[in-house]
Amino acid sequence: MYLGKNAAKPRVVIIGGGFGGVNLGRKLKNADVDVVMLDKHNYHTFQPLLYQVAIGAIESDAVGFPIRRIFTHQKNFSFHMAEVQKIDPVSNTVTTTLGAVHYDYLVIATGANSNFFGNKEIEHYTLPMKNLPEALNIRSLILQNLEKAAVTTDLAERDALLTFVVVGGGPTGVELSGALAEVQRNMLCKDYPDLHPEHMKVYLAEGKPKLIASMSEQASTKAKEFLIDMGVTIYNDVHVTSYNGDILKIDNGVEIKTRNVFWAAGVKGEVPEGIPQEVILRGARIETNEISQVKGFTNIFAIGDVAAMITADSPQGHPGVAPVAIQQGAHLAKNIVRLIRNEPTEPFKYHDKGSMATIGRNRAVADLGKIRFQGTFAWFVWLFVHILSLAGFSNKLVVFSNWLINYFTKNTDNRLIVHYFNTETMTTEPMAK
Repeated sequence: MYLGKNAAKPRVVIIGGGFGGVNLGRKLKNADVDVVMLDKHNYHTFQPLLYQVAIGAIESDAVGFPIRRIFTHQKNFSFHMAEVQKIDPVSNTVTTTLGAVHYDYLVIATGANSNFFGNKEIEHYTLPMKNLPEALNIRSLILQNLEKAAVTTDLAERDALLTFVVVGGGPTGVELSGALAEVQRNMLCKDYPDLHPEHMKVYLAEGKPKLIASMSEQASTKAKEFLIDMGVTIYNDVHVTSYNGDILKIDNGVEIKTRNVFWAAGVKGEVPEGIPQEVILRGARIETNEISQVKGFTNIFAIGDVAAMITADSPQGHPGVAPVAIQQGAHLAKNIVRLIRNEPTEPFKYHDKGSMATIGRNRAVADLGKIRFQGTFAWFVWLFVHILSLAGFSNKLVVFSNWLINYFTKNTDNRLIVHYFNTETMTTEPMAK
């Protein structure tokens, strides 16, 4: 395949079908351009709910939505499922697994992946949760280990199978820890009558002095109180030094025997080959100016988690959250049109609408501007916002139905082991026939 230059219209190539890329593509619907999106998956993932897929609270399909469906009625849009191999700024082409793609304007919206900070042992033995396959791996591992714990006669092995450690106390780590505590309280003895809640242990290790440090002191304190009340053991201001698949070691001297370690301790940008090393900053983020132009280029842009927009207002770049990517995508669409028309561009200004995190049933924290609240009301607001944010009416309906049933029954039907997760190779395998 070669998508060469179309002389009729400028071509905008978007790498990545996440929040930033999808919103940019949508906002270019009425522009006089050809929009080409490239992604290695054919679906958009609603990442904030991946942890609910991991613990079986909702179906995996509910957080994924086909990219082609999102753009069904957009005539100036085309999508190709391909993996980007290299960007060539000289020839204005992107080399992919399907061939070369020419661009007039290139937007890198590749998002971020887990950062293991160079620790290969931890990278091999722990499970991250940045995409749908990884969330399903966690679900398989949890259920497999519960099945093993229900039949083993070795009490030490049973304890290791029922010990869960979440590394990272940001929103993802806090929400996953709370969800695991809900499994311990509400599901364990229903599905596994030979196991008891006191057999299962949940730990959370965070490198900073407080949890969800990006939120207010009030939200951080309340989140910790919620988790402790739910039975989660929390270690703050610590770092995991090693995990060999059996023993996890923390630099405060604690050693935990466990078969379940989930990594939510850091992210790094997914930078395609061809971007100069000198514009890649800490955390593998691409340096951009106030209109998302990659430093040193006039027709290459970066938005979302992979970008670090360095300005006087944001000397460290913006936080790696979905609202930033969504707003940058919409703003860049306007500026690309202005550039094509030789009109002045406008700098990006991030409007922070607030942050929320849920810590289990009827427990959440919310910072909405100067308004801060916690508890049941915050939990219902969190539910409402996330349902509205899902792509597709069917996904909204499925998630709402799942949550409604779960709320009244304190149970779920989504605990299927659809593939076997091999803890030796840390890969998935087909289930035995």
